Amino acid sequence: MKKLIAAVVLAGAALLATPAAANAAGYAPDSDVSISGNYVAGGIVVINFSEGAFQNNETVNVQITGAGVNDATLGALPVTTVSKAYTAGADGSLPVRVTLPVGGSGSYNLTATGATSGVVGVASFTIAPADVAAGAGNGTGTAANGTNGSLAFTGSTVSTLALWVAGGAVVLGGGLLVVRGSVRRQRETV
Repeated sequence: MKKLIAAVVLAGAALLATPAAANAAGYAPDSDVSISGNYVAGGIVVINFSEGAFQNNETVNVQITGAGVNDATLGALPVTTVSKAYTAGADGSLPVRVTLPVGGSGSYNLTATGATSGVVGVASFTIAPADVAAGAGNGTGTAANGTNGSLAFTGSTVSTLALWVAGGAVVLGGGLLVVRGSVRRQRETV
C-alpha cells in the first residue's frame, strides 16, 4: 500500500514538473524589436534587434516565412532555403534587411534564434501587392507577432503556485481515496 501511495505521489510530482521545460527558451522582448521600411511588394524592410537582444558576436539563425517567400532575399542574398545565419554585433544587436518579393503580398514572419543563447526574436509584417500599394505607401508591421509591438499571449493566466496547489490537492485526494478503500476492506474482513 505504501508503495502505491509513493508511486501516485511521484507520478503527480513528475506531471507537475514537466511544463517547466517549455519555459526554458528565452525570447527577445518586444521592446528589443523594431521594424522600418517600405511594406510593399518589392520593397525593403529592416528588422532591428536592439543592443542586448542576443549575446555579443553570437551567430543568429534567421528564418522568414510568407507568401512567395522563396523570392524574398535576406540582405543581398536571394533566399531559396528561407534561412540565413547572421552574426550579432559586439553589443548583441542585429539588423536584418529583407527585400520583399516583387509579386508578394500577405503576412510574413521572421524568426531569429541565437545559436548559443537560444534567445528567439520574432517579427511579423503585412505587405500589400504592388498594384494595390502603388498609392498606399506602406502596409503594416508589428514586432513579435503581436499588435503595437507586443508579443502574442500564448500562456495561461493561472499562476504556477495555483497549479502546484491544485496538483497537490489532486494527489492528496487520490491518496485519501486509496487509504479509505484500504480501511473499508480491513473493517469488512474483521
